[in-house]
Amino acid sequence: MTAAGNHQASRSGRRLERAGIRDVAAAAGVSITTVSDALNGKGRLPDATRRHVREVANRLGYRPSAAARTLRTGRSGLIGLTVTTYGEEPFTFTEFAYFAEMARAATSAALARGYALVILPASSRHDVWSNVALDGTVVIDPSDHDPVVADLVRQGIPVVSDGRPAGNLPVHAWVDNDHEQAVLGILDHLADAGARRIGLLTGTSTDTYTRLSTTAYLDWCERVGQEPVYESYPAHDPCAGAVAADRLLARPDRPDAVYGLFDPNGTDLLAAARRYGLRVPEDLLLVCCSERAAYATTEPPISTLSLKPGRIGTAVVQLLIDAIEGVGSGRPVAQVMPTDLIVRASSQRRSPRTTVSPPRSPEND
Repeated sequence: MTAAGNHQASRSGRRLERAGIRDVAAAAGVSITTVSDALNGKGRLPDATRRHVREVANRLGYRPSAAARTLRTGRSGLIGLTVTTYGEEPFTFTEFAYFAEMARAATSAALARGYALVILPASSRHDVWSNVALDGTVVIDPSDHDPVVADLVRQGIPVVSDGRPAGNLPVHAWVDNDHEQAVLGILDHLADAGARRIGLLTGTSTDTYTRLSTTAYLDWCERVGQEPVYESYPAHDPCAGAVAADRLLARPDRPDAVYGLFDPNGTDLLAAARRYGLRVPEDLLLVCCSERAAYATTEPPISTLSLKPGRIGTAVVQLLIDAIEGVGSGRPVAQVMPTDLIVRASSQRRSPRTTVSPPRSPEND
């Protein structure tokens, strides 16, 4: 036999040695029916048994046939992921670090459960989604009374949201951060660093992230006796963020510290500060919410709040697939993930200031 023939036989041998459902049953010490039920979300098995069978199947490298599963269950093995916050506005959400990391983790989690993730364009009308046979959909930061979510649920398609839904939005489960606590922690951090007038860059959308974060800021201002200093802009428009940052630092009541809710706010505020001759952190303290590693190398490095999108991406997919496969009690599930404030030079002032100088005109380049 030629070398090529030996190689082909070896490859064929490996395919023949691939673990089957009987191998999983024998290794797990359960019946073939139990393995099938555990892997397909059927039957009334204890959660511990399902986990044990899945762990054994993963260890042996067992993968059920996608075609056979479709015939057996009527499921496509496809789940969707989209952002509906900004409606029909153009918004390439995968260009933002949070969404990119969340989608990466969600893709891995879906594949581990035998599903594939379909990224749905944020600006697509949901009626075109019927061209793809989805078993369920993850919706990121749905807006108040989101019609897309309501329509998907009416069609019997399970929906899990990355973001706490407002009102009675009928999602099967949601995963989110404690945004109120995160914002309060940042504001206290800036005040402890010497800030006396803390500002906010926020958005105009009605998603719960924006609404809860802004409300937390306003409540904090009332508690400490500070007049709110904030600017709002459509977060899907990167140019609008730079304009809003400039407006905030041009105000007569210019803040001496700012928290920006969105990814580009750190660089927008840093650029605006330079235009007005403000030093960071001496004249202006900065924190923004971002997952971008590049903020560790700006001048100065900018403090960031991480919302842990990798953990959230994994959690929403697990909850969605459980809903698709009928695992669990059937009652809505809520999970709250921790945040992490990464403190860098931009929010640490060496000598606390007690006065704020008035703004001046931007310097000429």
